[in-house]
Amino acid sequence: MKVKNSHYRTIWPDAEDNTIIKIIDQRLLPHRFIIEELRTVDDFCLAIRDMHVRGAGLIGATAGYAMYCAALAAPQGEADSYFKEAAQRLVATRPTAKNLAWAVERQLSQISPEKDREGRIKKSFQVACEIADEDASFCQQIGEHGLKLIAAISKKKGGKPINILTHCNAGWLAFVDYGSATAPIYAAHHTGIKVHVYVDETRPWLQGARLTAWELKEEGVPHTLIADNTGGHLMQHGMVDMVIVGTDRTTYTGDVANKIGTYLKALAAKDNNIPFYVALPSSTFDWEIEDGLRQIPIEERSGDEVNYVTGLTRDKKIETVLVPPEHTRSVNFGFDVTPARLVTALITERGVVAADRDEILRMFPEKKESKNS
Repeated sequence: MKVKNSHYRTIWPDAEDNTIIKIIDQRLLPHRFIIEELRTVDDFCLAIRDMHVRGAGLIGATAGYAMYCAALAAPQGEADSYFKEAAQRLVATRPTAKNLAWAVERQLSQISPEKDREGRIKKSFQVACEIADEDASFCQQIGEHGLKLIAAISKKKGGKPINILTHCNAGWLAFVDYGSATAPIYAAHHTGIKVHVYVDETRPWLQGARLTAWELKEEGVPHTLIADNTGGHLMQHGMVDMVIVGTDRTTYTGDVANKIGTYLKALAAKDNNIPFYVALPSSTFDWEIEDGLRQIPIEERSGDEVNYVTGLTRDKKIETVLVPPEHTRSVNFGFDVTPARLVTALITERGVVAADRDEILRMFPEKKESKNS
């Protein structure tokens, strides 16, 4: 996608030295556009844990490149133990996101047959690039499938603008390119369908206010920023035509773990007969978990993220300020789970599917076979 009319991905190898991996440091957006270099497994763990990078697909791609850097650093004769230790450290950084463990496991399975150092390095770099390219391709396909849903509503409205509510950032910044929830929006906008996006600010990290709004601005998509608690009011008054969100882990039965507050949007959408769609690449499915509410681990982050807010001052300085009284205790759950019964459908790279075990397994027959074996 575009930054000042130039195309960027969220992660890429340096053109002159592919042992250096570059990322956009998302903590400073939208006020500072900073490219950061990652060289060691420690660099990658810090970047994932402290949200220099964030979002399901991007976390997975970052983990893929992290394992490549592990291959570069692995001591001769101790490679297997080094890879396992690196894998454990990476997976522990963000426990809810399925793409993280998926990418690490994919790298381990591909690296293990390689016995010499150069073979491991070559294979791990190849796999890391494949993970990143797949992520971008899958998101583009999600956009094509989701476009049909938006087009159908546009036809019913006689070409009037389609009002779409989002939550958090499931845009290209959360993936390698295109995004999941935003991919259909971008596709519709680029084909001339009139769309308008209500952007949830998404406390406490304000991914909507900082990132989604910035993305949409750069792409020229009409949008309006709203406080998190405004969505229900808009739906009650017929101001929202559809909701599209992303997900960090989705069970094969259709339960969805996404940024905290998603469940409340789904409830409001259900009560007002508004379609609630979840967009995801298949790498975000958890094919082992049936009950999302009971089995998906929910990350609990520092309460400081609730108590402090960072922004740009009038004199163009980035500062962090305390909002509640000093020493206020805060709880900060990163995600909640939306039950499948509240999800109208899932938008995947293979098409739109009901949030239902049988329908999901029908769309992914290779997984159905493993369940029946």
